[in-house]
Amino acid sequence: MQALQEFRSADLVHKLAAEIRRRVTHPWVLMEICGGQTHAILQYGLDQLLPAEIELVHGPGCPVCVTPLELIDKAIAIASLPNTILCSYGDMLRVPGSQRDLFAVRAAGGRVHVVYSPLDAVRIAQEHPDRQVVFFAIGFETTAPPNAMSLLQAKALGLKNFSLLVSQVRVPPAMHAILSAPTNRVQGFLLAGHVCTIMGYWEYEPIASQYRVPMTVTGFEPVDLLQGILKTIEQLEEGRVGVENAYTRAVTRDGNRAAQQIINQVFEPCDRNWRGIGLIPQSGWGLRPEWAEFDAEKRFDLGPIKTQESPLCIAGQILQGIKKPHECPAFATQCTPQTPLGAPMVSAEGACAAYYRYGRGLEQSNRATSEG
Repeated sequence: MQALQEFRSADLVHKLAAEIRRRVTHPWVLMEICGGQTHAILQYGLDQLLPAEIELVHGPGCPVCVTPLELIDKAIAIASLPNTILCSYGDMLRVPGSQRDLFAVRAAGGRVHVVYSPLDAVRIAQEHPDRQVVFFAIGFETTAPPNAMSLLQAKALGLKNFSLLVSQVRVPPAMHAILSAPTNRVQGFLLAGHVCTIMGYWEYEPIASQYRVPMTVTGFEPVDLLQGILKTIEQLEEGRVGVENAYTRAVTRDGNRAAQQIINQVFEPCDRNWRGIGLIPQSGWGLRPEWAEFDAEKRFDLGPIKTQESPLCIAGQILQGIKKPHECPAFATQCTPQTPLGAPMVSAEGACAAYYRYGRGLEQSNRATSEG
């Protein structure tokens, strides 16, 4: 706890903010990749401590937010089948599908279990041999090792009633998509510390070089985040481009090799749709052919899935840093945590949920509503 308090020290926070103000001479746009970082920035008011020259925009680093709508609808369809149990993390249950969410399926009698680990789903499969148990395997590189381990354990146990509905995504291809887009405004990146703990940061070095955009591996506490911002600003102000590590207590350049081996044993790169953004080549992981028997999309014949997004939701623009949540006309009016139009309003790492929870942009939204 003492070590944690050090990274939340108000004195250190204000010293770092003052140093950032001293170093900045030009306006810069930085993107934090991770939704967890977005919430920490707003929770601790770090965005309000920064000088006006620095604008923070929010990236597509919320795994719940970018899970494609067709997979949400497939999860709903699987959970609605007799003799199935769908296991998922809790914040997936409120994410709207085309017609309803997983909460509605559970309310109607569907077997939807909230779990805290994919190994919980393996245990449920052991306890219910008469039911097909599906784990909704979402996430970035951080969740890939435990999701892979669940299949290794299921195979070792000889389970025939366990499978994964896979929605694994990868950060580097998404960064390529953002930086190559004509709408891109991002001049520097704060990299997600937990992803880099697994994968290292060597993959980002050629991206930084190709697009001439500096990057810093950054943690999740206030001091971590301001150190990451400072290091990125220093690169920008000095005209340097590279990948620096401001999270050395957890991250090395090579990452966790053992975890990477487990990922590669079960998964292989594939094209993946990102909700609100579209298809990003080689931006996902799918099961290798030798693991096809554990693929829920192959195990269940669901027929054609017709998806329908809300025409009011601009989540894709928010996830690419083009717009902020409060710039959405539906923010805090038609779209709230109780009546979400898109995943970023209900995900624990969603940018819209962060703006709503910590009061960013609510005045503009309320003013627009009263004037309307």
